[in-house]
Amino acid sequence: MLKKGTLAAHNIRILFWVTILQGTSFIAPVLTLFYFARGLMEIHILLLPVFWSLSLLIGEVPAGVYADRFNTKISFITGSIIRLASIGILLFANEPWLFFLSSILNGLSVAFFSGSDQALIYDSLKQSDEEHMMDSAVGKIQSATFIATMIAVVIGGFIAQDLRNEQFILLISLGLILNVASILFILFIRPVTGEADAEESPAASVMEGVRVIRQAPQLLVMVLNATLVFVAGVVAFEAFDQPFLKGAGLPVEYIGVMYAVGAVIGYFSSRSIRWLTKRFSRTAILFVTGLLAAGALLTAGLFGNSLMLALIVFLALKFVSAVRVPVYSQLSNDLIPSHVRATTISLLSIVDGVLDLIVFGTLTFFATGGISSVYLVCAGIALIGTFLPVRTIKQEVKVLGEQQQA
Repeated sequence: MLKKGTLAAHNIRILFWVTILQGTSFIAPVLTLFYFARGLMEIHILLLPVFWSLSLLIGEVPAGVYADRFNTKISFITGSIIRLASIGILLFANEPWLFFLSSILNGLSVAFFSGSDQALIYDSLKQSDEEHMMDSAVGKIQSATFIATMIAVVIGGFIAQDLRNEQFILLISLGLILNVASILFILFIRPVTGEADAEESPAASVMEGVRVIRQAPQLLVMVLNATLVFVAGVVAFEAFDQPFLKGAGLPVEYIGVMYAVGAVIGYFSSRSIRWLTKRFSRTAILFVTGLLAAGALLTAGLFGNSLMLALIVFLALKFVSAVRVPVYSQLSNDLIPSHVRATTISLLSIVDGVLDLIVFGTLTFFATGGISSVYLVCAGIALIGTFLPVRTIKQEVKVLGEQQQA
């Protein structure tokens, strides 16, 4: 259990509510149908994540430097304002370029949270000597995303049942209101004392982040392991999970129910991270969940026409995604010095993003073989990631970096 009344307890509680408010996208359950209703074609929809990923990649390092130079609170507010603009565009967007602009702004907004949120959590925990609880804290905050999913699936699907334009506008407007409320919560975040380093130039911050990664190459191995399993077992799987479940015989009206059940599993899995890490090593958890992801994807590729197996695969991968992110956050942040934490994590996120593009580029060559072929390739990718050796190592790099800062 985290200590009560600490800086960490306060900031984690605020981030939990910010995650719920920003993660409750009422338009999400009918987003693809909304795109079609506004005149987008399949090629336009496929381009949206490309613009999003490229925007995130370009914005990662500048946003990380921005957070380290000022503080994470200012970074969150900046990202939230950009996010509001990206959502607001959807109210009147009726041309592909407007949707592309919305996607670009949304990716940029995420860059101001990526790395900065982990930096705030870990450095807040250090104030009360609880940095070993990073995975538990991330798990608690991550559980908010599953609460948001449950809310969005139920309310969004009900409001937009007729797929009329005024219903879409109502869903988008509700999302805007929640995002405005999230900014009010962000104002209550308490930055860590000495978090910002206004004297260090942006170039120096980036070079320091590169130096940290060079002195701890294990960080790159962790990124490769985490990203390959996550992209194959979560992102790629979810891109086709609706036709996968439908093809296995699940009625369309029950797909939302499965999303809700998956969200419940994700919520309790995220909340159980501390229980798991007390009984098993973090490296063992990453290895076993990686094997579980590869096995589930292999099953989906070979036996996807069995409804029972399809449901098991779907729920197993929800568990995997909920468990691996907090554990990876703990292991990676243990190796990064505080004064360039956001910048270093942003640099690692660039590696993550490049891998995303490579994996999806690879999968396009197998897409003509159908969903089963895609999932079989994903199983191989997840297996490769799983066997990349993740190990806990001594924290000389972190200690050296913080001594130099002092």
